Amino acid sequence: MTGSKTGTFPMARAAGCPFDPAPELADAPVSRVKLWDGSMPWLITRYADVRAVLADPRVSVDATQPGFPHTNAVSKARDTRMKTLMQMDSPEHAAQRRLLTSEFRIRKMDALRPRIQGIVDGLIDDMLAGPKPVDLVTAFALPVPSLVICELLGVPYTDRDFFQGVARTLVMDEPDPDQAVAASEELNAYLEELVVKKSTAPGDDVLSKLARTGAMTPQEIAVMGQLLLVAGHDTTAAMIALGTAALLANPDQLRAVRDSDDPTDSVEELLRYLSITHTEARRVAREDLEIGGHLIRAGEGIIAVKSTANRDPVAFPDPDVLDVHRKARHHVAFGYGTHQCLGQPLARVELQVVYRTLYRRIPTLALATPLEHLEFKENAVFYTVRELPVTW
Repeated sequence: MTGSKTGTFPMARAAGCPFDPAPELADAPVSRVKLWDGSMPWLITRYADVRAVLADPRVSVDATQPGFPHTNAVSKARDTRMKTLMQMDSPEHAAQRRLLTSEFRIRKMDALRPRIQGIVDGLIDDMLAGPKPVDLVTAFALPVPSLVICELLGVPYTDRDFFQGVARTLVMDEPDPDQAVAASEELNAYLEELVVKKSTAPGDDVLSKLARTGAMTPQEIAVMGQLLLVAGHDTTAAMIALGTAALLANPDQLRAVRDSDDPTDSVEELLRYLSITHTEARRVAREDLEIGGHLIRAGEGIIAVKSTANRDPVAFPDPDVLDVHRKARHHVAFGYGTHQCLGQPLARVELQVVYRTLYRRIPTLALATPLEHLEFKENAVFYTVRELPVTW
């Protein structure tokens, strides 16, 4: 029987279980849930059903469509005014994504491995030479992907305080719609000016290459650049910090990661286990469709819960156990279908280098604050720790 879940989605995680999805999410595979604005979209929690929704052309990511289940007032204000790849349906989505596909190919991202290794080693050198304890978020987790995405896009890293401040607003850590829209417009203006400069003096970076194609206006490239810049550093930073916290809370798993010559399985398992995008995948039905034996009508919102899909025992035996030896590449942490994360090859390389290097370089790495005293980002798009004080 279909029923509504208690409270408002997203539900709070259980006390003492910061790495697990909210326990109420396991109540039913398909149900209704109440959102902040009183709307009642469908909540889809099972692995097979989540993949079915994300691959179904009858559902839309267009946030301007009636019935779209906005995360909160900030996301509604932002996503209805600025359309990125994440809010585009095909054929528009396919056309824009095609312009970027070659820039994020696996082989090209793998070629960045030496440079990423140099960035990681340099930041670890700085940590070891400085005082301790240190906040791993500001000293390491955030600078690694910020430096990488800045170099890739051609954005000056010296402007990091500006765009990281904008990112904090855009990922809804600060619940002010007007502030979010103003921040987004400010970043767009900055990037558009940068693109115009690259049109006359291009470099070997993504923004320059997009400018040279002539397929997009500087304003359109700026919107694309904002998505890549914000998502490209905030997601990986969240995974570095939260992944380290999870491993420090599971010493046997940390030892396994540290002792392994190939961190590939460890990265995939941590992506599965943590599923940091806890606002989940939002869609709206364009036509009537059936999911998990339930009829979803055209115009009804859908939330596909990747975190519970990645804890589905049918797809992952003993899913609540962190097992870095697990073969978990079929997880949906990066989504599924045509809107699967474009930057996942880059994220994988960054995380492989980080997880292979950090715990070997600092084998005595330990939490400087008890796990139960850490503060987590419950209201942001990407779930992680606000600070991660560590010592060695």
